[in-house]
Amino acid sequence: MTMSDIDLAFAHPEDRAEASAGAAPRDRISLRDHVVEADIGAFQKERGHKQRLRFNVVVEVRPVTEPLEDDVDRILSYDRITEAIDAELAAERLNLLETLAERVAERILAEPAAMRVFVRIEKLDIGPYALGVEIVRSRAERPVQKAGDDGMEAVHPLIVFLDNPTIHAPDLSARLDALLAEGLPLILAVGLPDLPRPVTGHKPTQRRVDLLAMEQNAWTLAARDPRCVVVATRTEIDWAIKRGQSVVWAPSKLVLDAVDGPKGTEPVSLALWLAETMSATALVVHGDVAVPAGSRVPVRRA
Repeated sequence: MTMSDIDLAFAHPEDRAEASAGAAPRDRISLRDHVVEADIGAFQKERGHKQRLRFNVVVEVRPVTEPLEDDVDRILSYDRITEAIDAELAAERLNLLETLAERVAERILAEPAAMRVFVRIEKLDIGPYALGVEIVRSRAERPVQKAGDDGMEAVHPLIVFLDNPTIHAPDLSARLDALLAEGLPLILAVGLPDLPRPVTGHKPTQRRVDLLAMEQNAWTLAARDPRCVVVATRTEIDWAIKRGQSVVWAPSKLVLDAVDGPKGTEPVSLALWLAETMSATALVVHGDVAVPAGSRVPVRRA
């Protein structure tokens, strides 16, 4: 790791947001070195004693499409960030900074203008140093919501990667029956077909060729079972999930449009990215394929 990488790892979240922005970075607002006192911590010695927490938060926001006219109601106000922090600290006593960071991020992303948020929280009174966590969450990673008996409830689908032998297996329909028996909306992901494809010698165009080849494989799967409906957009996926339907993911649009999405086209890595983006219950992997480490979503082999 170079010194610049180390410097960036410890830099303010605003620098990290800028470093991870795409070709068309979003506008950002930030909160620096906001210190509050709170009773938080998993150890007995931390209970009943307030300690200082330092918050650094950066929010990437949706561009304003109409004149601002210097009206605070047309922007995401800085107060909404501090209010999110105060609200989560007041809701209940927490053991983990990780939990607090997740809840603050979720509350901020509920704001219509917020698209991605970086939250860093540090404990300042543990010792002669600061201990902390930093998370990055985006609106795309928020679970799909549907109406339930007690209001809106999150829906966490099951993402399933099918290798080519599974796609062409005689018992494909029976395997789908078993997966659907789990009672969760099903999103199927596939890899590259066992067919020759163009080799461009140019990474950006080769990426598109590979993604389109996966979409051809998705249509091959669709021909095997009528329940395998191919979809390409987040809107189509959300619509299907809310209705408990199974779909096959055509990856090009979501992958190419994502600001902080995957850079490569390794099929299982793409399926894992989709699982994290959709806040999936799990990723189920069929076939003798490698699974990347470090997922926020449970991974199991079929």
